[in-house]
Amino acid sequence: MIRGVRGATTVNSNDAKEILTNTKLLVEDIIKTNEINPDDVASVLISVTPDINATFPAKPIRELEGWTYVPVMCMQEIAVPGSLEKCIRVMMTINTSKSQPEINHVYHYNAKKLRPDLVK
Repeated sequence: MIRGVRGATTVNSNDAKEILTNTKLLVEDIIKTNEINPDDVASVLISVTPDINATFPAKPIRELEGWTYVPVMCMQEIAVPGSLEKCIRVMMTINTSKSQPEINHVYHYNAKKLRPDLVK
């Protein structure tokens, strides 16, 4: 079965180091809580709000052991008025035997406001 695993985090400023650090922490948490093997990952899509452009948040994912060949793409999120600022969203498409309710979606920092129903 192919499933999507969602995650999101925020940063305090458009700072490359903070963007890379927070993205890495988020993805590592997604991997750990869902027991994801890079060979089971079809792709990872990362979107950022328009106020984030200091670096590509995909960089720390490509540096994880075993993740060199996993397709990762960055894009800009839709600029909806009043939406959460300085937000990095991740959609990881994986092969898994887990059911939808068994998937652990991960939200860090202010991104917990996006899906409070999924925050564990």
